Amino acid sequence: MNGKQVLEMLARLPARVWLQAAFGIIGFIVLAVLGFAVIAGVAVVVLAIILAFKAKAWIAGLFGQRPAAEPPPREMRQVTDVPYEIVEKKDEPSPR
Repeated sequence: MNGKQVLEMLARLPARVWLQAAFGIIGFIVLAVLGFAVIAGVAVVVLAIILAFKAKAWIAGLFGQRPAAEPPPREMRQVTDVPYEIVEKKDEPSPR
């Protein structure tokens, strides 16, 4: 079957089949666009919620009385003197 025979076969189809195919393609396109819109809408809502919480914390930080940041207090550590011994390294080959 060559291309000309395929076109002749399609031309013999009734108008009802052509209308159903057209409505099917249009429906598929509408569903694809709506699906993308739903995904994008959910992403925008999640982003807006995250930004709202960040903005709330930022505004609370502007008007809140927080002390200035300081390093953590140092722990008192006791140092103990211990004896040690210096070992010299010799250039002898290691025993096998």
